[in-house]
Amino acid sequence: MNASASEARDYAHIVRLENVQKYFGAVQALKNIDLAIGRNETVGLIGDNGAGKSTLIKTLTGVLRPSSGRIYVRDREIDLANYSVGMAHDLAIQTVYQDKSLGEKQPLWRNFFVGRQITNRWGFINVKKEKEIAEQILKKAIGFRGAGVTVDSTVKVLSGGERQGIAIGRAMHFRADLIVLDEPTAALAVKEVRKVLDFVRRIKEQGHACIYIEHNLAHVHEVADRLVVLDRGEIVAQIKPQDMSVADLTEFLINLQHER
Repeated sequence: MNASASEARDYAHIVRLENVQKYFGAVQALKNIDLAIGRNETVGLIGDNGAGKSTLIKTLTGVLRPSSGRIYVRDREIDLANYSVGMAHDLAIQTVYQDKSLGEKQPLWRNFFVGRQITNRWGFINVKKEKEIAEQILKKAIGFRGAGVTVDSTVKVLSGGERQGIAIGRAMHFRADLIVLDEPTAALAVKEVRKVLDFVRRIKEQGHACIYIEHNLAHVHEVADRLVVLDRGEIVAQIKPQDMSVADLTEFLINLQHER
């Protein structure tokens, strides 16, 4: 792990945003964002289209620079002038964008080590070692047990849910303390959704934190420790799933739209 991510684990939050604002010209996309993500916590980020979910995540992960405010990683303030996606990766923050980051025709073991190849002293890829580690990721981190999927299987033979599992497993193996999932169950069949939700649970079981962006309230309600509701660029509520049913949560979001 990068030295920045391997410091003594005595911090309260992996990421904390304080009074973050984001403007695009005269349009304010984020307003007074105060948000903290704890260690080993799954946070569901919900809200209607245009609520600001994507802008918030892009700001948190270094894609966009906030117009003002402060961002802390492991309770240390980040220099926003230098904050970037690369720095976020170095600080063990990764985003999983469905299966777009996977090579369709490549075997799984190659996909796990893209850009992070294990080499021997002569500079050649250590295929045996990479396959051994890939096998461990499949079985331990992701929980693949079926004989149909091996480290030599190509991505193109995997189902949508399995592809999400591979991307999540890769992030966990490379020790992302915070994994951001951007609508991982979009367009998946019911059986595949169940697989992905199991993978999301494993993120927490393996000691990582997760921000789960989702339109389907039932899915995020099932796995989140806390639900953060965005509306017109502001955090308008933070809800524990046990305190509000899916039906009541749906009604709450509908009422937000009627209040516009």
